[in-house]
Amino acid sequence: MYLAEAPVEQHEEEERILLVDDNPTNLQVLLQTLSGRGYKLLIAKNGESALRIAGKAKPALVLLDIMMPGMDGYEVCHRLKESPETRNITVIFLSALDDTKDKVRGLETGAVDFISKPFQAEEVIARVQTQLKIHKLEQALSARNRQLEADKARILESMNEGIFGLDRLGLITFANPAASAMTGWSIEQLTGQNLIQLMKGDRNTPSNLSGPLAPIEVSLIKGVSKTVENATFLHSDGSPFPVDFSCTPIMENSSPSGAVVVFRDISEKKRQQEALQKALDELESQKEQLTHVSRLSTMGEMAAGFAHEVNQPLTAISNYAQVARRMLARLELEDDLGLTEAMEKVNTQARRAGEIIARIRSFVKKPDHVLGSVDPNRLIQDTYKLAEVDARNNHMEIHLEQEEGLPNVKVDPVQIQQVALNLIRNGMEAMRDMDTRNIGVYVRTEKLDDNFVKVSVIDRGHGLADDAEEKLFTPFYTTKADGMGIGLTVCHSIIQSHGGRLTFQRHPEGGTIFEFTMPIAD
Repeated sequence: MYLAEAPVEQHEEEERILLVDDNPTNLQVLLQTLSGRGYKLLIAKNGESALRIAGKAKPALVLLDIMMPGMDGYEVCHRLKESPETRNITVIFLSALDDTKDKVRGLETGAVDFISKPFQAEEVIARVQTQLKIHKLEQALSARNRQLEADKARILESMNEGIFGLDRLGLITFANPAASAMTGWSIEQLTGQNLIQLMKGDRNTPSNLSGPLAPIEVSLIKGVSKTVENATFLHSDGSPFPVDFSCTPIMENSSPSGAVVVFRDISEKKRQQEALQKALDELESQKEQLTHVSRLSTMGEMAAGFAHEVNQPLTAISNYAQVARRMLARLELEDDLGLTEAMEKVNTQARRAGEIIARIRSFVKKPDHVLGSVDPNRLIQDTYKLAEVDARNNHMEIHLEQEEGLPNVKVDPVQIQQVALNLIRNGMEAMRDMDTRNIGVYVRTEKLDDNFVKVSVIDRGHGLADDAEEKLFTPFYTTKADGMGIGLTVCHSIIQSHGGRLTFQRHPEGGTIFEFTMPIAD
């Protein structure tokens, strides 16, 4: 049975496979193996016919016998790969030649695989499917590359970089509109000028092989491409501007006949770099402060646990002191040594320590943000008790001046305590090393109007910096050597969130007066 050199299946969307073998039986087996699998099968009985069909039909894959009369498979493969029209066709050799050197020779001619005869149908199917998948991927990649090249061409056509064309002497033969816009010269003014002399600001001095523009001269003389960063060009008014540029020689008969200079103004880039460096420097300066904030946060969590643990032995001390006092009473001993009084003092101080710890626990815990109707005087009194330890450590007094009969305010008491405590501690720190420390810090409460109660914290410290009005409530602004610059910012945000205002003024006799308002409860 002889097979005609014609396509077996006729579906245009099917992938084409060319079967080449001089043995009709082998062709028949291959046809039966690959039929019904969605391929368009073509056949050829010799090398010349295979080349002709391949050139016309452009199959995706060729199953090619090696041992054929006339032109063997090696020569067919070589010619397929040599022709631009067929070089992308995938070739798999089918041969009884099983020697390694035969396989190597087949791969060297351009084949991608080698199937030994007699072959198994499953092997042929698997290898064909694999190579066709690879072929599809290569086609997709090639199409993508073509698309990218087209995109690249469009980008180059619309580029905003300045372009100068130079002749062998460095004279400008053409300039694009971007080059004219960036330099300030018209294209007519640029044409015919020596670029190096123009950009050096001296049209009479010959160009030379030194300086930042020397690479242009080197490119013109030696025919090598040069790229330069952070050079300087001139505007038409003589003012300099920073540029990055590249110079590519135009070669004719292996010799440079000119060059193309592509440049871009990097003024904005340098400004951004300077701004970025400034931000990095600021970030570095704040790094330790933020680390300290993290440590404070950790200490706050530890303080809550510490207060819980210490509160238990303090309760035990108070209880034991009461028991000891009752035991002394039952013994009816003469208390010449004052043991009963001592036990009472132990009990009193243990309870006082417990109250301090309770206030600390209440202050450092993270409650829900809940607004309530609160007595402002009681709120400030509780804050005063929290600040007592700092006052003793600084050998300073806190004076409370509270207007009686103040209406309740609608606030979150813990957050307002945070604000008041921060202002009081700031006042004490401002007076710590001054002669005015004996005056102490004054805290006043008063009704401002029908809508607000005002709290004033007054110190006689060193006062505020000259630029305080602009920067005081800005994050990370501080005048303290070990300050973090976030306390007043947080206070400002808290008071604003309550609908009040946090303000300050310089004390006429030195120091600062901070005032914040709280809305009166309905």
